[in-house]
Amino acid sequence: YKLTSHNEINQKIIKNWERYRKEYPISLKNSFRQIVASARFISPKKAKIPIKFLIGKNDKMIADRAATDSMRKNLNLLDIDGKIVIGEGELDKAPMLYIGEKLGSGKGPSIDIAVDPLEGTNFAAKNLPGALSVIAVSLKGNLFNAPETYMNKLAVGNDVPKDATDLDFPIEKNIKNIADAKNKNLENITACLLDRPRHKEIIEKLKKLKVNLKLISDGDVSGALLVTQKKYNIDIFLGIGGGPEGVLAASALDAFNCNFQGRFLFKTEEDISRAKKMGIDDLNKKYNLNEIIRGDSIFCATGITTGDLVNGVKLKNGKYYTETLVTHKNSFIDIVKKEVAIT
Repeated sequence: YKLTSHNEINQKIIKNWERYRKEYPISLKNSFRQIVASARFISPKKAKIPIKFLIGKNDKMIADRAATDSMRKNLNLLDIDGKIVIGEGELDKAPMLYIGEKLGSGKGPSIDIAVDPLEGTNFAAKNLPGALSVIAVSLKGNLFNAPETYMNKLAVGNDVPKDATDLDFPIEKNIKNIADAKNKNLENITACLLDRPRHKEIIEKLKKLKVNLKLISDGDVSGALLVTQKKYNIDIFLGIGGGPEGVLAASALDAFNCNFQGRFLFKTEEDISRAKKMGIDDLNKKYNLNEIIRGDSIFCATGITTGDLVNGVKLKNGKYYTETLVTHKNSFIDIVKKEVAIT
């Protein structure tokens, strides 16, 4: 495998990559065994990479690069005219599948692609629960072309009326409306949000309401999806996270008939300029789910390390075992399990 240098990868990381590659002379073709990319277009092939090579190596950049390069390589094998509309990496200067990148042979259908090859890079690097590889695909024009900036988000399950919650409501009103809709006391409501200093005020308000908190260190795609089923015991996901992750989560939430709203946050002139180039004129616009996911889409999230949604990659008796949450609004929602022999 030939290492292709990216400007944002510093020499230390390249040096570490070369060291790992010498220790484990293997292909990156199916790093993490997560390539159920594009759902019906790709399925996992022969595993050629030991999980220990990447998980728990305490180097999130190496792990993210491997996932990114593998996803790119496999998508390029497909007979699709694919285009990345949601990329990953600009905010933390990671290797990226960049917005506008063309993938596939160019011979098939025009496909919009949203990716986060490794959500929870720290989880994978430190062998902690919750690392995922995520992709959403749709026909051209169905996925919102989101800039790499932050987004204020709100997600609730399909058991809450669409008009009961709103990004512009005070948090107290949202929580009380959810409690009324679910016939719960406030102290039985659970809110999930990223554990960040920027959420200090929200957390204090939730505590005053005696709401239960699930504070997550990373992974706001999976965090948002915890509202989809009662077994997760999450009533609302809220707060500021990544904009691209918001679009990815919206693809799955749409299949579950949940409610989602998001508003992009532009803090710099560079952010504003990039947004305007993407056709975003109203910088304060609140987007509803049907404005983010404009039509049919397929969402896949494969477990790298075991988390709330799916189990991580397991090695047993000479085989890799993987689980992938696959959603397609017009046909199915399922956990797809694969076993692949090591060759």
